Amino acid sequence: MSRIAYVNGRFTPKSDAVVHIEDRGYQFADAVYEVWALFDGKLADPEGHFARLERSLGELKIPMPMSRAALTTVLRETVRRNRIREGLVYLQVSRGVATRDHAFPPEGTPPSIVITVSRVDREATEARARKGVSVVTTPENRWGRCDIKTVGLLPNALAKQKAREAGAVEAWYVDDLGLVTEGASSNAWIVDGDGVLRTRDTNANILRGVTRLSLLDVARQAGLKVEERPFTPDEAVSAREAFITGAGTLVLPVVAVDGRPVGSGVPGPVATRLRALYIEHAKATAV
Repeated sequence: MSRIAYVNGRFTPKSDAVVHIEDRGYQFADAVYEVWALFDGKLADPEGHFARLERSLGELKIPMPMSRAALTTVLRETVRRNRIREGLVYLQVSRGVATRDHAFPPEGTPPSIVITVSRVDREATEARARKGVSVVTTPENRWGRCDIKTVGLLPNALAKQKAREAGAVEAWYVDDLGLVTEGASSNAWIVDGDGVLRTRDTNANILRGVTRLSLLDVARQAGLKVEERPFTPDEAVSAREAFITGAGTLVLPVVAVDGRPVGSGVPGPVATRLRALYIEHAKATAV
């Protein structure tokens, strides 16, 4: 069956879906996006993703294309038409279509909206989680507003390619102080030698990950000690465990950094437990 996309008020076969060549998302990366994990046809972490979308749009002064209630209806309808139960939902909102000019277009220019849905093989992702993945490090070279979830992802694409060429799944950015900020498409975590769960605080130039935020609550409810405190690549290697989080990865154990094993070099009990707890939470709160 052909996949279905939603583009500016119309449902259309994905192969036929297009945006205007003067869409500002295409010409200036003047757009934001969100990605929801989909469990049993329902959107995971809905409140966190909608809140971040609204914040990102507000920071760029792009109006919401429709109310949250209306957008929820369109997202659900796109999922229904694609008949996908386990997957990812991608939403992109740009400032709209206008004659190319760096300054904003005239007030009242309608934002452009695109929604697509893709299937995820949960058995394959669980198998990967049981095995664990490797990451590489790369110098931080992104702009100073990574808290806004924009489509300006060229540095992230280059970092992902570096990881792929090294046989790794993710790249961790390292700032001028030698501290890990986050991954190219995920947040970075360790379980340090004292058993403390650590991840970078959001006062740093990182994305305010929705899965990250949910997992902080899940971990605390599970009785784990959590600190929003940075770590170095060397600390990650000497840690008991490491993992990454995101809508696409959920909670994914990291077993090597730059070719050096983390802990015993296999997924640890904390990350494994947190993955199960997060999935349970996501399924229970999905809409």
